[in-house]
Amino acid sequence: MKRADLFFTSLLLPVDFLMLVLAGISAYYLRFAEFTRDIRPIMFDLPFSYYFQVLLLIAFLWLIVFAFSGLYSLKSSKRLGQELHRVFIGCSMGLVLIVILIFFRRELFNSRFIVLAFWVFSILLVSLGRALVAWLKRKSYIYGWGVKKVIVVGGGKTADNLISDFSKRKTSGFKVVKRIKEVNPEIWPELLEFIKSNEVDELIQADPNLSKVDILKLYDFASENHLTFKYAADMLGIKVLKTEVSEIAGIPVAEVKRTTLDGWGRIAKRVFDIFVSGLIIVIISPLLLLITILIKLDSRGPVFFAKKDDGSPVYRVGEGGRPFKYFKFRSMIPASDSMRYKELAEKNVRADGPMVKIKDDPRVTRVGKFIRRWSLDELPELFLVFIGKMSLVGPRPHLPEEVAKYEHHHKKTLTIKPGITGLAQISGRSDLLFEEEVKLDVYYIENWSLLLDLNILFKTPLAVIRQRETI
Repeated sequence: MKRADLFFTSLLLPVDFLMLVLAGISAYYLRFAEFTRDIRPIMFDLPFSYYFQVLLLIAFLWLIVFAFSGLYSLKSSKRLGQELHRVFIGCSMGLVLIVILIFFRRELFNSRFIVLAFWVFSILLVSLGRALVAWLKRKSYIYGWGVKKVIVVGGGKTADNLISDFSKRKTSGFKVVKRIKEVNPEIWPELLEFIKSNEVDELIQADPNLSKVDILKLYDFASENHLTFKYAADMLGIKVLKTEVSEIAGIPVAEVKRTTLDGWGRIAKRVFDIFVSGLIIVIISPLLLLITILIKLDSRGPVFFAKKDDGSPVYRVGEGGRPFKYFKFRSMIPASDSMRYKELAEKNVRADGPMVKIKDDPRVTRVGKFIRRWSLDELPELFLVFIGKMSLVGPRPHLPEEVAKYEHHHKKTLTIKPGITGLAQISGRSDLLFEEEVKLDVYYIENWSLLLDLNILFKTPLAVIRQRETI
């Protein structure tokens, strides 16, 4: 463990304590503010000096609660979303502690408003304090303090990507000091001599094709020389295994989980989809009406793209490979859909996969160009979410003719319902290569959580606003 990691972890204690005290003071003065007293008169006596003493005790007890919540783990998550989730859980557990204290000493807490305001302020301020510490930690990496010096083993694309990422992102906290492209008997004396004369913290095995014998040798070498050993899976691969180990007849049996969206996870996601899609439909209904009028004024034809040129329904492929009837706002001239496979086939810019994307598409209307640029043509998909054909977040819904060209590993994206937005959409939208899109979709499927959904939804507006190549 680097000294910098210990320093910043220990720094969280005084920062959290300070933020909790500030939260308590803010709650107190908010309750005694004139506009608050006008709304609800104060019917109790609570001197600040007495309140402050109780606040210091509560803040100290909350730090203990935070510790049990894992907020001071040396292996805490680097993801901001997960860190904020832990803060919320920790502060909520602290609130439960206050409720218990109220049960025994009612006179300590004469105002439920102060208690609730303290809880809200604590979540906000503790999160702010931790964001500040994280920012300072990243800044320290830029100046070389706390950076982990690593040896990367591997001669392929995975090792190239790791080294490139560490080099470009100075805030990653890693610096490659040596690379071994090939494992052979000659490297061991060289490695041993290198770590004796240079500071090395970790050894990262980044060759997915390395034999088990060589991996064990690397592990033993790292262990003998007190280096942290890490294994990097193939970053260009798409098979990310999630396993659950159980015992059958005394034998440990591992089950490869298709997705975390099983059981209660599936129920929670569906309830979330119904509630949020219904709410958004109500809020944006004037916008939907306006787009409908603009489409009718701009060009002749239906408002929605719901039928093919021959009059048959438009389908997209959903969960389990099952097709469903699909519609969205029409953005092209009528009866021009099949041109993508005929007259405009040579303009396809997605030759890397089965998808078809036409650059400077001549079929797009004036209104169509605008609603496509801001992804407004996909707003009717909210109704498909509400009735259960799609989800707010998930892989993009693809055409049956595109899915028919999928390779075996591409079909993993059909494990769950397609979504309006997804990890691929916030990571590059249409500019991603098809294989990159599949890799991100598979990662989402195998690592789903409601927190991840919220994170993607919050980032979607920024992805829409961000300029990209016009397709």
